[in-house]
Amino acid sequence: MVALVVLDMAGTTVRDDGLVEQAFTAAIGTQGVAPDDPAYAPMLAHVRATMGESKISVFRHLLTGDEARAQGANAGTEARAQAANAAFEAAYGDLVGAGHCVPIDGAAAVVETLRTAGVKVALTTGFSRATADRILAALGWQQLADLTLVPAEAGRGRPFPDLVLTAVLRLEIDDVREVATAGDTTYDILCGLRAGARTVTGVLTGAHDAEALSAAGATHVLESVRDLPAVLGL
Repeated sequence: MVALVVLDMAGTTVRDDGLVEQAFTAAIGTQGVAPDDPAYAPMLAHVRATMGESKISVFRHLLTGDEARAQGANAGTEARAQAANAAFEAAYGDLVGAGHCVPIDGAAAVVETLRTAGVKVALTTGFSRATADRILAALGWQQLADLTLVPAEAGRGRPFPDLVLTAVLRLEIDDVREVATAGDTTYDILCGLRAGARTVTGVLTGAHDAEALSAAGATHVLESVRDLPAVLGL
């Protein structure tokens, strides 16, 4: 039996369509790295590889230490990473506000199907609470799930297990083996596996392909979250 399903947002239940990369380009530009800068391409490659990770963690990696120097950027302080993250969240929020945020086809119906069957649902993201709330409001999803979580509310973001385990605690699930997760990135897969989830599903509507998701350890790889209830026998 599955008692809880933890679903990623952008790329899994919410269509991204490159918004993360657009917001990253705007944010990194505030730190003096333009698209024609030699440091930009390897930074963007890292962003793509770590889709699903907490965004402040990404900017810390890129801007505050040895990795920044290796990419030809000027390494800075924590304040620099925080400034870039704030710029990212603002840019992403503006894109959401401009109407560039739509649900994955059938995603809301999946959540409703799960909850009708008595399964609790948590929506999780690597964004800040302010950005998550803006996405939820844009979609009219404020009451869709039992719980929504961001990294700051759980401890650490993906690939650590904190988001899933926090959902288990808050929703009073008895056993992590009663948990299923779904996401579009390898970090979603690692998060679910590290939390001990029974079913860890990758979906092909977002950042990473079937080969990457399978290599990360996904128990299932689906074309879309629409197919998840059938995998769970619902």
